Amino acid sequence: MPPPQLPTLPPGPLTLAAARQLGLSDHQWRLKGLRRQTQTVRTLTEPESAHERAALFALALPADCAFSHVTAAQLWGLPLPSALEGQEGLDVIRATGRGRIERHGCIPHHGAERRELDMLGGLRVTGLADTWADLGEVMARGLDTADLVVAGDEVANRRPVASLAAALARRVRPRNSTALSEALTLIRAGVRSPRETRARLMFHRAGFPEPEVNAAIYSNDGGWLAEGDLVWRRQKVVGEYQGAVHGDIRSRSRDANRNGLLTDEGWRVLEIFSQDVFDAPRRVQTLTRFAGALVLDLTTLRIA
Repeated sequence: MPPPQLPTLPPGPLTLAAARQLGLSDHQWRLKGLRRQTQTVRTLTEPESAHERAALFALALPADCAFSHVTAAQLWGLPLPSALEGQEGLDVIRATGRGRIERHGCIPHHGAERRELDMLGGLRVTGLADTWADLGEVMARGLDTADLVVAGDEVANRRPVASLAAALARRVRPRNSTALSEALTLIRAGVRSPRETRARLMFHRAGFPEPEVNAAIYSNDGGWLAEGDLVWRRQKVVGEYQGAVHGDIRSRSRDANRNGLLTDEGWRVLEIFSQDVFDAPRRVQTLTRFAGALVLDLTTLRIA
């Protein structure tokens, strides 16, 4: 007798209760064609994203749970170190005093009552500001203070920076509070990419005066000229981060034209590339070049 086959099933995750309503036998429920994700949830294919993994686990979790920490950051689309972008374990939070979620594939947390909760794509998650504060609790997974600033800059583009301070203030003795407090002082709204944040932090660590971020620049007669990534207005110096989007000939032509207009108005435009931030010899050269343009005393800076 041939083995029983699976009937035509609806797309998406399938719960045990739904399977029984469709008439699946217990034997069919255990067939290899249905991939086990957790005890009471199966799928026809493996989940390919954090949202798909969270959505299928949400079917098996108590209703008072929410996704938090790294999982919430993934769901909100916050920039994370590469090691955490692909984290498959799901951070799940409940109120203090509720039972821990002891389920394979889940990382349990408590303290939901001290966090704002939101709905995102049909999933219950910690709010953006609280998600940022929670990243401080998991720095041992491979985060540093710069990573907190990178994620915080992105949050600040969607929520007031004050909401980050409020989220941190709600915590009672949070882990890595020093790193979180330091990062909070460095978060700025208006940053366009993680690489721009890291370029700005490079100058901060070296002791440079703080530039304006993605600031408008005007001609001597008041007309709009351009927007600069990092702008030192008093010295009329612009630092332009050149990412991959600037690589094609049309973008380079547009940049050259814009830089020429700025030069005609007495501005100096200096380009910054990824290697200038992450390669030590290039970083020293870049910082020294900018120090010269800004007329800064090298002995007062921390160029290394």
